[in-house]
Amino acid sequence: MRVVIAEDAVLLREGLVGLLERFGHTVVASVGDAASLVAAVEEQRPDIVVADVRMPPGFTDEGLRAAFALRAAHPGLAVLLLSQYVEQTYAAELLGSAGGAGIGYLLKERIGDVREFADALVRVAEGGTVIDPEVVRQLLGWRRDPLRRLTPRELEVLALIAEGRSNGSIARALFVSDAAVAKHIASIFAKLDLPPTADGHRRVLAVLAYLQAESR
Repeated sequence: MRVVIAEDAVLLREGLVGLLERFGHTVVASVGDAASLVAAVEEQRPDIVVADVRMPPGFTDEGLRAAFALRAAHPGLAVLLLSQYVEQTYAAELLGSAGGAGIGYLLKERIGDVREFADALVRVAEGGTVIDPEVVRQLLGWRRDPLRRLTPRELEVLALIAEGRSNGSIARALFVSDAAVAKHIASIFAKLDLPPTADGHRRVLAVLAYLQAESR
């Protein structure tokens, strides 16, 4: 198979290249950031992408977002995510977008056998789904509690909204700009699945979700 690897840790990246070539695959590109991943796929058109979730520049979910965008642009592209973390944002959507193409999400520290990893790679490339049970467990918990989608800063903002504060008051409390607060609030609405409505009660609905979670 023709493989593109995206992993920011250079030793792990080179180790993956050697491992896959040992099993007879061709690594057509190995890169260390999300932008290079997208460029490599556009240039090389591989059979499968093996990508870390957290990569430069922000080390949050750049690799996952790049994989999501690549699957939207190339629906037949097989993707195997290989990470230390379960990133809930975009992960469920990506795993649900499999269609006829393979998808996988494995946790690095839970891979105990290189042959099992190589087998998982082939199964994903052939259109299968390979997901670590721990990933499934965390994603199910995330769907039951939507607040788990929020970052710590977004939770701070939501808590201040629940106190009835305005955007300006929140900005002063957190020592950030009004624009930063507005950006956090927009992200909160998106992650809580609160699209714009004519009555404009999204702040109220977000606070209700917060209070329900707190009561649990």
